[in-house]
Amino acid sequence: MTFARRSCPRSVRNRTTGQRRDSPVSTGGGEQRDCYHEFLENQPSMDPVQAKPARRKIPGWLVMTVTYAVSIGSLIWALHGYDFSQIQAAILSVKWGWVLLAMVLELAVYVVQGWRWRMLLSPIERMSLGETVQAIYIGLFASNVLPLRPGEIIRGYLLAKWGEISFSLTLTSMVIERVLDGIWLVAAFWIAASQVNMPPALVDFAQVLAFGVVVMAALFLYILFHKQHAHSFLSSRRWGREFLHVLDQIHQLGNWRTLAATFGITCLYWIMQILPVWALFRSYDMDLSFWPAAVVLVVKSIGTVIPSAPGNLGVLQSVVKMALTLFVVELNVAVELSWMVWVVMTLPPLAVGFIAVLFTGASIGEIHRHAHRHFDRREPQPNPES
Repeated sequence: MTFARRSCPRSVRNRTTGQRRDSPVSTGGGEQRDCYHEFLENQPSMDPVQAKPARRKIPGWLVMTVTYAVSIGSLIWALHGYDFSQIQAAILSVKWGWVLLAMVLELAVYVVQGWRWRMLLSPIERMSLGETVQAIYIGLFASNVLPLRPGEIIRGYLLAKWGEISFSLTLTSMVIERVLDGIWLVAAFWIAASQVNMPPALVDFAQVLAFGVVVMAALFLYILFHKQHAHSFLSSRRWGREFLHVLDQIHQLGNWRTLAATFGITCLYWIMQILPVWALFRSYDMDLSFWPAAVVLVVKSIGTVIPSAPGNLGVLQSVVKMALTLFVVELNVAVELSWMVWVVMTLPPLAVGFIAVLFTGASIGEIHRHAHRHFDRREPQPNPES
């Protein structure tokens, strides 16, 4: 897999005529410059007349305090009752070949996700698989080392820059991804709940999630089938005019053939996520099949929606431990396996994400600052020649 980004002299499409032309960017000495740094050095100015007054926000320190408190509390619960004298014996008993396989499968998950994102954006721009996968890995790296999970904004920002497409378009595509994920996740949860006695709190949370997914899916379908009605509704309201470009972007992405392919790839994406969990079961010689691995993944995916510290530290361990107890797994093994799941799902993407960041020639902090600055401007249609 290559993480190489496009160089500056690439063919770009005129949004009005549909024709393409070369747009080289060069220095005074005639040498081409890096596109990403060209953007950083020439930030588009913001018209002070159009600037909106700053909105009151929840203090950052309060959000950080709550998320870290959740993680610490979850970590304490996850370790409660564990016999620490068994750590050495546990490490020696693990079949590390299966753990290595789980790591490889975990990394492959994000290649499938990059394929899905590329397919979803294909009606607008033909991105390379390397670009979408690199953006995803950088986003994962950011969410694993920075607070408040900024990875989604960062990956959308990077792909907008590399593909010279609207930042809001990449954000819209990620919302569609989440709706598709939600459909499969909710379906998997209710199948699991029919077979396993789920905790009541988790069932309640899943019901709220299911309601949100149904609303988002219904809204998406309404926009696709009734564009004129949706356009008239938003145009007649002051707040709605700010979302007209989103409506147009949904229609741009709403190619039925690519949406059907994306929906199918999403199914494969979730199946791929189950395989690392199943491989970890094998590393402990556990007599649990693919189905319990799917239940553990579903519980983990729903439980880690809760805001927490970077890498879902504490929360992931607690929800995986809880999921394993549904299958009467011994407490010490459940705790050990919860940590093994965290290691496999965090450290390999963290390492590959670090390499992906190096290929940009910028630091993750620099990328983070510019991504949030661009996000706060809410520019629906940035000029690719900026």
